[in-house]
Amino acid sequence: MTLYLDYTSPTTQFTYDLSNNLLFRKDAHNYINELSYKQVNTLQNLSLLDIFLSTGNVVEPHYHQNASELVYCISGSAVVSLINPFTNELLHFPIQPGQVVNIPQGWWHYEIASVDNTHLLAIFDAPIPETILGSDILRLTPPNVLAHTYCLNEAKVVDTLAPLTNTVLIGPPSNCHNKSTGGAQAAHHHTHHPRHIQQAQPGHPAQQPSPSYQQNSPDIPHNPHYPQQQYYVPQYPTYHY
Repeated sequence: MTLYLDYTSPTTQFTYDLSNNLLFRKDAHNYINELSYKQVNTLQNLSLLDIFLSTGNVVEPHYHQNASELVYCISGSAVVSLINPFTNELLHFPIQPGQVVNIPQGWWHYEIASVDNTHLLAIFDAPIPETILGSDILRLTPPNVLAHTYCLNEAKVVDTLAPLTNTVLIGPPSNCHNKSTGGAQAAHHHTHHPRHIQQAQPGHPAQQPSPSYQQNSPDIPHNPHYPQQQYYVPQYPTYHY
């Protein structure tokens, strides 16, 4: 998108306070502010999210079909996880202040805070990042379709997904009654098990990870008669940041 502005106009915008534009709030410690050309009309092909998280909270699995995302850690620490669709690997990248993770356009990813007071900045190369969220895929896909497609017990699918009635964005939802500490444990596991991790190291290239999710791994048989897998963007409703 290219905006043709009259930079002499009194309506030209160069500055903004992000605290005035809340995108989502779970509670006082977990919320996201946003900035786009709607707040600063000179931004053009740039936007960002200002993300605040406490331990174990997750920016839910999602992808952006129109933008790449650069995640920068301002304070605290987090694990940024993504699936590389070209290798079918699930990769985990722990980041601390001053470190970044780049997520190419259309790649499935999520972020988990490892400590309280984690502050992340997500920068996008699009005027407004379009987003498809995992919670919307799960709650809007009919349970009988999920059960039939993946050979699941439909009653269990219905029961499992019944609490998922709204878009989550930052999980677990505030009304979650599951006392599991899975999120915190996941962040701890990704941080302390480098076999699954490419960890950012100042001045040193990341090591190649051992595959933790591969189509040709022993527990996922490869059928040579199937054509090469093709990747596409499903037509789910788009959540606009």
